[in-house]
Amino acid sequence: MAVIEDKDFLRICADLAKCLSISLAAARRKVELSAAQQGVKDLESRKGIAKELLDKARMSLKKDKDPSAQQLDELLVALAEEENFMVED
Repeated sequence: MAVIEDKDFLRICADLAKCLSISLAAARRKVELSAAQQGVKDLESRKGIAKELLDKARMSLKKDKDPSAQQLDELLVALAEEENFMVED
C-alpha cells in the first residue's frame, strides 16, 4: 500500500481515528479495506469513503452517547465472586 500524502485525506482519517478512538494507521487501514472491497483506487473516491465512514461514526456517537465510556464502565465492574481476589501474595 503506497502512502497517500494528501492533507485532506489525512485530516479526514485523523478525524475518523479520533471519533473511533483508534490510531491514525488503523483508520487509514479501515478506509483502504473499504475501498478495496468496493474496488476503488482513485484518491477522490477514497476521500468519499473516508467521509462516509466518518459520518457513520459521528452518527453512532450521537446516538449512543459515548459507547466506549459505557463499555469501559461495564468492563470495570467487579463480579461478586471476584471482589476479594488478590493478584499478589
